[in-house]
Amino acid sequence: MNLAQALSILSKSSPYAVSTEREPNQDCLAEYKSHIYIKTDIEADFKQALLSAKKDEIIFLCGSSGDGKSEILTQYSQKHKATHDFHLDATHSFNPSQTAIHALDERFTQFKGNDKPLVVGINIGMLGNYAEEGADQHNDVKASIKAFLENQTDDIPANHTYLDFEQYPKFTLGHEVSTSDFAAQFLARLTEPTLNNPFYALYDSEVKKSGHTTLTANYALLGLDSVQKSIIALLLKARLIKDQFLTARALLDFVFQILATDGYLFDNLFSGADNELLEHIQSFDPSNIHTRKIDEFVLQFGLGIEDEGFTQLKEQVRPLGVFDVLSAVSYLRMVYLLKDEEQFSNEYINELKVDFDNSLVNQYANIWLLHREFDGSAHQKKELNKFYKDIVIAAIHRYCNRNSPTLDKDQFFISEYNGFKTAAELEVKPDFTAIKTQGVSKIGAFNAHVRADDNTLLPMPISINLLELLEKINQGYRPNKHDKNAVLLLDEVIEQIITVANEKSTLFILKNDKRYKIVNEDDEYFEVSGI
Repeated sequence: MNLAQALSILSKSSPYAVSTEREPNQDCLAEYKSHIYIKTDIEADFKQALLSAKKDEIIFLCGSSGDGKSEILTQYSQKHKATHDFHLDATHSFNPSQTAIHALDERFTQFKGNDKPLVVGINIGMLGNYAEEGADQHNDVKASIKAFLENQTDDIPANHTYLDFEQYPKFTLGHEVSTSDFAAQFLARLTEPTLNNPFYALYDSEVKKSGHTTLTANYALLGLDSVQKSIIALLLKARLIKDQFLTARALLDFVFQILATDGYLFDNLFSGADNELLEHIQSFDPSNIHTRKIDEFVLQFGLGIEDEGFTQLKEQVRPLGVFDVLSAVSYLRMVYLLKDEEQFSNEYINELKVDFDNSLVNQYANIWLLHREFDGSAHQKKELNKFYKDIVIAAIHRYCNRNSPTLDKDQFFISEYNGFKTAAELEVKPDFTAIKTQGVSKIGAFNAHVRADDNTLLPMPISINLLELLEKINQGYRPNKHDKNAVLLLDEVIEQIITVANEKSTLFILKNDKRYKIVNEDDEYFEVSGI
């Protein structure tokens, strides 16, 4: 057994990528898989539901492909098959002539005829299919599933329990640190520097016998706490910016690819290999950043000029097995990955890593938390008001008035007729009552709540991409066809504002350098000024 063979269990093409009811002592790789198993919150809740289930209860463990259902179900089905019935994979049937829907029909019929609780592992898509296509004799189950899918929790029978992986997010946003406990625990477990860790024992043995290889160097790099944090930060960016969900199977394959692919870990990380996480992370390649300091580094590297701090870094990474780095691109990626490792810190590296700033994610996390934790206090109102005034409302105003940029800050463009532009004055401000009562749950977006005069506008979902666009609009950027989804959201807000503006009793008319103010006095007469 060598390190490469042991790590192969992480690959999505490995037979270990999906758990089956194999005997744990059947092969020598079982202890490696057992060592990296992470017990999650959903597993703890599943175990509690399983042990307390009565004979007429159904437990649905549901989620997406690769999120770890089979890992949990396989483990508990072997221990509890005498007292519970298990349907481990609802996409399968019992024989070739039977559909997955018919297999579920059969399983629910058996359940209703015996005295054991039933446990079903099922994808969300299959839940929806069964709710539509299941047998009429199981209309009670179908109605329960529909209630769950439509989030009508009051209509779900007491004897049906739904444990959904989506309700157990892999990432958490924090004021100081945003992270993934699952990914952090897995990376720490895989690389823990103790001989009780079978992966580390293989690594240690190979380095002592034969010296470093690219694989052992990658394993050593991954063992650095700062590298693990940098990788998790990249995964979080993929979640927020690319809307890429993190599943257990995708994460394991991702780690296999960055460790075992030819090349050093910092190059593999941005190679875009055959992995959905790597494909998205590729777009965050630090070598694509162009600043004066980074471009100077690339130029100096090409000319063979080395700063003392750069020479020092090259010597410091040699004990980790990093020897033959041949390009400026690779060194930039290495600095990016090691940017928070104190032992490699020097003035030159610190100046270079400033350009790898991750402020957008931090800014989004802080604003997201302000919405989630808002309790109406004066301090929080002040913080949120700054965000709404300087970013959201300012961008809405600038976008609304893009064809009439000379309007005052409280005036909003309505329309143009024969060269005459019409506008109205509105008080647009955050709706603190709505912010306090409407909770935030998923990290992918939060709702911005705005009022125009006394009118509550529809919530505006702010993703990290929309936040970035709002910032760019305030800097003078004009959205184009590539910003289609964000533009639709902005257009919806503008449409609501114009609807409110059309009800105003005071209208401003502008042409060239002339301005007119028309006031409707109680529908009796119009007062015109500015002529």
